[in-house]
Amino acid sequence: MKNVAYKITKITEDLNRLLLSKNEKYGNSALQPLNVFSSLSAIEGLCARIDDKLARIRNSGFNDDTEDTLFDLCGYFILLIIALKDEQDKRTVHGDTTSWT
Repeated sequence: MKNVAYKITKITEDLNRLLLSKNEKYGNSALQPLNVFSSLSAIEGLCARIDDKLARIRNSGFNDDTEDTLFDLCGYFILLIIALKDEQDKRTVHGDTTSWT
């Protein structure tokens, strides 16, 4: 059996490739939404996507059909961290030093 450090590295490398591939395919729409049909901010949109993925797991359980959902969730959480940090940076530039961490 391979050690945990190797498994963590492998999974995070797979996730990195997935995120970069989706960013290339869809552009930066998660962090800079087009807002054609919705006026959600990046943070609100990511939270909605996370809710949808969690609902899928709740309704279907953990199985082969939801393995991709787990990767999507990890990706959305990473994008949410980026969006929150971007929002914090904007507030800092405008004089509000309130931190979310």
